[in-house]
Amino acid sequence: MKLNLLSCHAQRPDRRAISQCIAEISLKVNESLSNELTDILLEGDAVIINVEDKNSGSALRALRKHCIDYEIIE
Repeated sequence: MKLNLLSCHAQRPDRRAISQCIAEISLKVNESLSNELTDILLEGDAVIINVEDKNSGSALRALRKHCIDYEIIE
């Protein structure tokens, strides 16, 4: 499943927690790349990630927990 992470509307987003979340739910994303994607997301730009279909429910819950708005692309 492909997700478009649109924005994070948390008052004080936890960069480390968001980065770990992206690294855990994404396919082929290491810690360094997840840090870069987190910076891009928190600056206000959208980020596209791939998530395994079998983990999609828990991935979406994790994103909502961190107040990340997303849309499902495919």
